[in-house]
Amino acid sequence: MKIIHVVLLASVKYILTLPYAMIIGLEYKQALIAVLIGGIGGFLFFYYLSKRAIQIYHKIRPYIYTLIPRQQKTENWKFVQDNTNQQKKRRKIFSKRNRLIARFRKTYGFWGIIVTTPVFLTIPVGAFLANKYYSRRRFLVLYMILSIIGWAGVLSGFIHLFPRIFF
Repeated sequence: MKIIHVVLLASVKYILTLPYAMIIGLEYKQALIAVLIGGIGGFLFFYYLSKRAIQIYHKIRPYIYTLIPRQQKTENWKFVQDNTNQQKKRRKIFSKRNRLIARFRKTYGFWGIIVTTPVFLTIPVGAFLANKYYSRRRFLVLYMILSIIGWAGVLSGFIHLFPRIFF
């Protein structure tokens, strides 16, 4: 039961799982294998789930847009006058979250998402961002799996350097 719990936790919040598994009393090999299976399995699950969710969203987006009241549409879109033809152009107003994602993508890009997903972004968020922005990259899934394995090695080294914390 502990192993299943560790696998499910690793599929969502990867960085906390290996120390947690050691604290709850799993053996080192069991904990490491459970964390790797959970991290890789969670990434694959959320990557392909987000792929399907994005496809469904693009199909139903026009229908959802027709259901939104006109006043709500104008509140979310700022209309600007064009000086040449006096036609209205739509310009999207960015939220703080959208700005943060855009800044992160511009600054760190593909490799930033690959490296930071297991540690900072969490597996579901990293899988969604990788799928949304870089799904056409050839070895995306392989690089993410290698990143998950690499971070398991870093966490494992941390546990071996400071064994009194976990044993």
